[in-house]
Amino acid sequence: MSNGIKCSVSDGVQSLTFDRPEKKNAITSAMYRTLAEALGTADDDPDVCVNLFRGNEAGFTAGNDLGDFLATAQSGKFDENALAFLRALTATEKPMIAAVDGPAIGIGTTLLLHCDLVFATPQATFRTPFIDLGLVPEAASSLLVPARIGHQRAFELLCMGAPMDAEGALAAGIINTIVPSSELEAHARDAALALAQKPQAALLAARRLMRSDRAQLDARIDEEIDLFKTCLRSAEAREAFAAFAEKRPPDFARARKQADS
Repeated sequence: MSNGIKCSVSDGVQSLTFDRPEKKNAITSAMYRTLAEALGTADDDPDVCVNLFRGNEAGFTAGNDLGDFLATAQSGKFDENALAFLRALTATEKPMIAAVDGPAIGIGTTLLLHCDLVFATPQATFRTPFIDLGLVPEAASSLLVPARIGHQRAFELLCMGAPMDAEGALAAGIINTIVPSSELEAHARDAALALAQKPQAALLAARRLMRSDRAQLDARIDEEIDLFKTCLRSAEAREAFAAFAEKRPPDFARARKQADS
């Protein structure tokens, strides 16, 4: 285990398990670094054919650890380790599978858009509360979600921050299959093993053909990050962070008035 991420390789499958249950598997900067390095290492390792993202009893992941995130956000910067992970999601050559049980918040939802197969339980929930923090979506989700589910439903997910249940995610094409919690790990593992046993040159070539939009995704990530950094310096984002630290509802109208005065 390294920094809240368990990494293991078996039978051609690299398992990347969010394992910080005391914080609902919220992702720190160090965890982003571990994930990015693991994906990069997998591409260079002939013994790894597939990457499998998993959660634990605390759910999939609560997204960014806001306490950790605030330490970087105060300077108006985007965490370099988080950026490395976003880059790795578009760059990795090996297939990615996700097994989702319980909450998948923020990056927990947007990383799924880059996975090749996603399985979820009836208890899985998906939410992207970027706007509520005075921020914009990331991981090229502003491009991928509207393309997949249309503008109105994408606006509901990304801008309203409305939660989506497993049935909604299945209908939206964000997940492949809903399976019982007791079967999730085995179902995802079986799919990963099936991919690991296929002719690898043909599999990777087919995946490259299907994901020929990498330059467009990287350009959108750059655009999102530029806007993200601008938003970090806004009065509304500062109010959102202060409200989180003080455990109170944010008052965005007051923050705007103070910024204008």
